[in-house]
Parts: sequence; C-alpha cells; structure tokens
Amino acid sequence: MADFDAIIVGSGIGGLVAGAMLARYGWRSLVCEAHTQPGGAAHGFSRQGFRFDTGPSFYCGLSDPTSLNPLRMVLDALEETVEAIAYDPLGHYHFPEGVFPVWCRSEDYQQAIAAVTPTGAKEYAAFEQRMLQLYEALKGIPTLALRPDWQAIPVLLSRYPLALLKLLPHLLMIQGSVGDVLDQTVHNPWVRRLVDLECFLLSGLKAEGTVAPEVSFMLGERSRSVVDYPVGGSEAIVQALVRGLEKWGGQLRLKTPVRQIRVESGRAIGVELADGEVVTAPVVISNASVWDTFTHLLKPEDVPAAYRQQALQTPAVDSFMHLHLGFRASGLKGLTGHHVVVHDTQQDITVPGNTCMISIPSVWDAALAPEGHHVLHAYTLEPFEGWSRDADYDRRKQERAASLYRAVERVIPDVRDRITLELIGTPLTHAHYLRRHHGTYGAAIAAHQGQFPPPQTPISGLYRVGDSTIPGIGIPAVAASGILCANALVSPQKTANLLRQVLSTR
Repeated sequence: MADFDAIIVGSGIGGLVAGAMLARYGWRSLVCEAHTQPGGAAHGFSRQGFRFDTGPSFYCGLSDPTSLNPLRMVLDALEETVEAIAYDPLGHYHFPEGVFPVWCRSEDYQQAIAAVTPTGAKEYAAFEQRMLQLYEALKGIPTLALRPDWQAIPVLLSRYPLALLKLLPHLLMIQGSVGDVLDQTVHNPWVRRLVDLECFLLSGLKAEGTVAPEVSFMLGERSRSVVDYPVGGSEAIVQALVRGLEKWGGQLRLKTPVRQIRVESGRAIGVELADGEVVTAPVVISNASVWDTFTHLLKPEDVPAAYRQQALQTPAVDSFMHLHLGFRASGLKGLTGHHVVVHDTQQDITVPGNTCMISIPSVWDAALAPEGHHVLHAYTLEPFEGWSRDADYDRRKQERAASLYRAVERVIPDVRDRITLELIGTPLTHAHYLRRHHGTYGAAIAAHQGQFPPPQTPISGLYRVGDSTIPGIGIPAVAASGILCANALVSPQKTANLLRQVLSTR
C-alpha cells in the first residue's frame, strides 16, 4: 500500500490548493516543501519587527462571498476565511508627465482617464465594455466546476447549457489576446500604453501577449467585486490554505526538499527526498516550474524526449530586483498602498528597471510594522544572466537597486532619511529562496504563440500545477490550476457535490 494517495512537490499557492482540494475530496495528500515556510512566492518573512510580503500584493474578492476569484472559492470549499481590508483607489501610476489614480469602480476610472484624454476615455469605455461582456459570460461557470479532460464536456453541456450559449459569441475572444480587443477599440496612444501597463503588471507581457480572459477577470472583479488586502499579509492566505489542508486530513512537511520524482515503467510511484527517504504515492503533482520539473526532478530517460525538449523551450519572464524597506511614517498623510512608476516613456515598459512596482501594505494593516513605521516592497524585472556572488556582488546590488530607489522617491521624496531597515534582493536571492529556475516570474507564453499546458503529463500519475500550467501567472490563475488538477483526479459527481455545498453557503 502506498504511503499517500498523492504527493505534491512544493507549497506555492497552486500546490497548496491541489493538496487541500484533494484532502477535501478525501484523499491522503502530502505537500513537501523545501523551505522553512510554506507559500512559495506568496510566503512572508520578518525582520526587526517588520513583516514583509515576498511577492504578490494585489488581491480581489477575499472579503466578498460572491466573488468569482478561484482562491476565494477554494477557501469556501475548505471552510476557511481570511480577514481582509477593502480599499479604493487601487493605487497610483506615476508617469513622467504626472500621477494617474487607478480606481476600482469603472465609472471613477473612466473619469480619471477623461481628465487626461476625453477622447481616449470614450475609447477605453468601449474596450472595457467588451472585456466585461466576456467576464459576465464566463461567470456563469464556476471555476470549481471545471476540469481539464474530456469529462468536462458532458458536465458543461448538462449543467451549464445557458452559460455555454452566452459564451458562444465570445469564443474568438477567449482564445485571443487583449491586444486583439485593444486594436478594435482603442487608438489613443496614452490609453494603449495604460492598457499595456496593466497587462504587464498581471502577466509580465503587454496587451498583445496577454490572454483576454485574464484581463477580463481582473477588470470584472475589480469593478464588480472588491479589491482588498489580507490582514497579516499574503502569509495569511497561505496559513488559511494550510489550515484547510490539515483540517481535511492532508499533511505539510517543511524543510523537506524532494531530490527526485520516482518513475517506474512510465508511471510515477512517489518521490525520493534529499535525505534519501522514499515516500510512495500513485499520484505526484509538481508545483515546481516547468524547467525545474523536467531538469532537476525527473531523469531525462523518464520523459519522452520530444515532450521534454518542448517543455524546456518554454519562454520565461525575467527575474526581479527586490527592495524591502522599513521606514519612519511620521508626517506621511494620505499615503496609498500601491504605486507603479514608469521612469521613461521612450523606453519599453518591459525594459528591466524602467517599470517599478511598489507596495506599502502597512497603509492597510498597521500591525505589519512597528508603531510609527511602514513596510515597503518594491520590485522590477531583472535578467538572471550575469549575476554571481563574486567580489562585485554588493556593489552591483546597490547599482541595480538605484531605479527602485528613484521610483520610491517619486512617492516618498525623503525616504532615504526615513529608513530603519534595508534589504536588497537580486535574481540570485529570488532563485535561492523560491528554488525557481533563474528566479523567473513564470512562463512567458504569449497569446497566439502557444497555450499554457494542462496539468496532465505523458507520465502516468504525474501532474503539474502553478504558473507554467493553464491558466497561467497570478494568484487567481495558480489557484485555478490547483482546482483543475484536483478535479482531474476525482469523478465529476464528487466535484458537483462539493460545488453544491459551496454554493449553498453563498
């Protein structure tokens, strides 16, 4: 008898969701995590009384019981909650020509655009209407009902026929890019740049490379649901998923790196841990990236050569430079939590260092910092190539963090005089703590150039979840990948029963 029904390698959001959902379905699931803390890119850490997020900082629907966010639906299925603080505006975009407020309500957002370009605001309204039409059509089919195999067809036809009819006019849009819709509705260059920026913040790609449903969902939840921040930071979400995993009988083992996924006769049979222990299960789910899964966790001979080659050729988004600051808050009135700074509009927004993201979550949750202080996380794209821990490492860290400091100074001009704690992370830091190939943000699979693969692999019993599988990058997307994987392993009736219970409580 196998030790477990399923072993999940990695405790990122996708892995935790897959493990917790399988536990909810009655499976004996084990999540193995190499780090001392669960959560992958969503884990948090403390220094000198400051509590920092390491990655995601933007969330929707945590405090809205009607939200379509897959993460919220998983928490409902696990009978777990996360306290969250709603806010609006979403944040501010700092362009060289001025500061632009980003509102959640679409009416307010369009008015802000109209203050810059009235003609562009009308074009944006047409663009948003198209995107929200897709959102309204998609929301008729709950993510918890979906599965990535042929059994999805009879489920959808029998249980959601009206929703499918509503989707028919949008089929081309579902398979297309945001750029397709943008080209049909928006000609104003300022608005096109704005949409490109919002796509880049979600997927790491501009509008032409970002799939339309991803932005449709973001705009829909932003305007129809609520934007909120979890009390305790992103770690609070991770803790809720871990509670759900363990409540329903699953297990999490920290400081448990997996050396290898064991395969015999074309079938996954378990994992070998770094200390030599072998743990068996007929199902293994890798939450590692596509590159780490097929380079480090599997022997080349265990994977069909053509499939392995194609997987390893998956394009990747760059890694990051990180700046974590603890600073004095005195005199900072009206400070908002999200800021994006574009230094030079003559450069592409994807150029490393040109677009900087800033999160100041202690604006909403004061307990994240000592009294009278704030925490700040700023980050920007940075290639992994060329980085090494040599004699020049510290100097280069300071040099490459300069764009982040310039960005923060757009928001808080005297920030350097306020700092009580400074931490600078490089792509090497990102790769080390997250155990990700070159510290990448995720797969850069552009619309019209390929599709994110499903959780199934050619190896029987081996599945994958996370940001290099369908539906892609972002917290809602990786949560959905965990749902799809778990649903692929149980009967449609089990999924229907669970969905019925979840919807009855909403």
